[in-house]
Amino acid sequence: MVFCNKCIGFLIISLSVPCFSQAADNLQLEPITITGHYDNAVGTSDAASQGTVTASLIQNRPTLRPGELLEFVPGMIVSQHSGDGKANQYYLRGFNLDHGTDFATFVDDIPLNMRTNAHGQGYTDLNFLIPELVNRIDYKKGPYFADEGDFSSAGAAHIRLANQLPQGIASLSLGNRGYQRGVLADSFNLADGTLLYGLEINRNDGPWENAEKVKKYSGVLRYSSGDSNAGYNLTAMVYRNYWDATDQIPLRTVQSGQIGRFGSLDSSDGGVASRYSLSYAMHQRNKYGKFDFNAYAVQSRLDLYSNFTFFLNNPVDGDQFNQSERRLLGGFNLGQTWFTTLAGMDMQNKIGLQVRYDDLSPVALYNTVARQRISLVRKDSVKEASAGIYAENTMQWQQKFRTVAGLRYDAYSFDVASSIAGNSGSAHDGIFSPKISLIFGPWVKTEFFINYGKGFHSNDARGTTQTQLPSGGAATPVTPLVSTHGGEIGLRTEIVPGLQSSLAFWQLNIASELVFVGDAGETEASRSSKRQGVEWNNHYIANDWLLFDFDYAASHARYSENDAAGNYIPGAIDRVASFGASVNNLGKWSAAFQLRHFGPRPLIEDNSVRSKSTTVAYARVAYKFNQKANLALDIFNLFNSQASDIDYYYESRLNGEAATGVADTHFHPVEPISARLTFSYKF
Repeated sequence: MVFCNKCIGFLIISLSVPCFSQAADNLQLEPITITGHYDNAVGTSDAASQGTVTASLIQNRPTLRPGELLEFVPGMIVSQHSGDGKANQYYLRGFNLDHGTDFATFVDDIPLNMRTNAHGQGYTDLNFLIPELVNRIDYKKGPYFADEGDFSSAGAAHIRLANQLPQGIASLSLGNRGYQRGVLADSFNLADGTLLYGLEINRNDGPWENAEKVKKYSGVLRYSSGDSNAGYNLTAMVYRNYWDATDQIPLRTVQSGQIGRFGSLDSSDGGVASRYSLSYAMHQRNKYGKFDFNAYAVQSRLDLYSNFTFFLNNPVDGDQFNQSERRLLGGFNLGQTWFTTLAGMDMQNKIGLQVRYDDLSPVALYNTVARQRISLVRKDSVKEASAGIYAENTMQWQQKFRTVAGLRYDAYSFDVASSIAGNSGSAHDGIFSPKISLIFGPWVKTEFFINYGKGFHSNDARGTTQTQLPSGGAATPVTPLVSTHGGEIGLRTEIVPGLQSSLAFWQLNIASELVFVGDAGETEASRSSKRQGVEWNNHYIANDWLLFDFDYAASHARYSENDAAGNYIPGAIDRVASFGASVNNLGKWSAAFQLRHFGPRPLIEDNSVRSKSTTVAYARVAYKFNQKANLALDIFNLFNSQASDIDYYYESRLNGEAATGVADTHFHPVEPISARLTFSYKF
């Protein structure tokens, strides 16, 4: 793209200005000691809803699945409506984010949201992660940050992997229902740097009548060198997963006794996923400024086999379909920050460039029977390129007042070669996103924030060039980039000793929630929407062995335009609450407890059908034999709640039912009470 060439030229010219002195190369920054589960101290962020999850929380609180690491982001809910090889379902700030749309997720600045994905726009699969290697999670909410682009309107999370481990780790976990997991990880000095490796093997059948038969393999190899002032790393990651799935089932089949809560109506559902990546990152920093750069290449495969409507569309063979894609993804990010003064006031100026290219050959939808393809719905080859350039200024106007102002421009190019006549073509689009934050304080260990910004999310490339639906009907191309805008007012305080507390009132508007419906092979447009709410987050260190976390979020989500169908947004959660307690190093014992609750939600636009609320508890008790050996017992769904992980309302058809189908609630239950025993040894 012409825009890309101009961006790259501008950044190269800008970065050619010397900003590092030889004398500063050996400058050492003072180490920071972090205590507690969150690094959310006064003075560490530019919004009340911004923060960092520390390794202490990640390693000491149990998670049922790798994707639940994002549940440590206050207000986030992570669920599942299928097998454990599929991306999770995410909820935040009144959004049913589906599998990731409007929440951007990165691992060491490699984007995880898959655009023009076979299953759904923004599909975010975290199953390749090895949690033992995660060092921290930096999170943001709202479209207020110039360095965040596509999919980040509701927020963003940057998962950071460790460069070095304090000790090697060997662990073995065994649980009921066929759960087995082994992890081996270590780091050691090599030449002038550190070589880190991590390996994971996982097997699991789960509570499902149709055993899940998960076979997962993950690996990480990283070489790093340097310190916080200057350094680099080179990382390779591999992941492969096979599984059978129990998707959501109609409520009527359970009420009639046809199947149990953990039953399935199509035992051949499931999938295969793989991911291979290579990345490089470097940084330099001194008293004059800092420079960051990373580049990445990812090869991935996804094949999902699902049957959500059973015999509604095909009374003979059934409605199972295969969503398939083969993807090559590459890109880079670079940023240059200058530390300077203006009229005696401290100032930072930053410019950055983010480039990404996706090549899908192909992305396709097939009708299948028992995973055997019987017909093609559509098949496309897609080339999608984007470049985002941004500038940001941080000014300390007074001792207790600073501003952060930014401007971002994103340009996109879409090229589609489709199996459907008339759907091939090209499209281009661009969008400006201004941002502003005002930070006041601190006074009495309390600071105040006002934030406003515009953002966007991209739509599936196939929708930008379509003129005909797979069913044969006419279609109108959709807007490639959908604008959003939102604001937030909040505060953060440490006025109570040991307590970090924040309160934020927010609002977010979306011009049109245009999404590609991978299950149907077509793009649908919804109305504009408005969401607003409040978040209250509390993290309390009672003493050196007892910690508490309590978060509460409430939201109100509606379509902005009136319609006879109703103005409720299906799947939008009204409230989320979580409570956690951790006991650490109480002699040889430690323990953790986590309770999460998400409230009822409308399942259709007129709110006449609603889901029930879900409350689930996790617990851990651990015993340390010595400095090297540890035994931990994790209990999931401690109170054996009979709740749903997710609910939908739509029409499906079973054998013998009317050809038009039956409108019903379709649900996926939370897993029943289960236990996992983990022995870990440090070396």
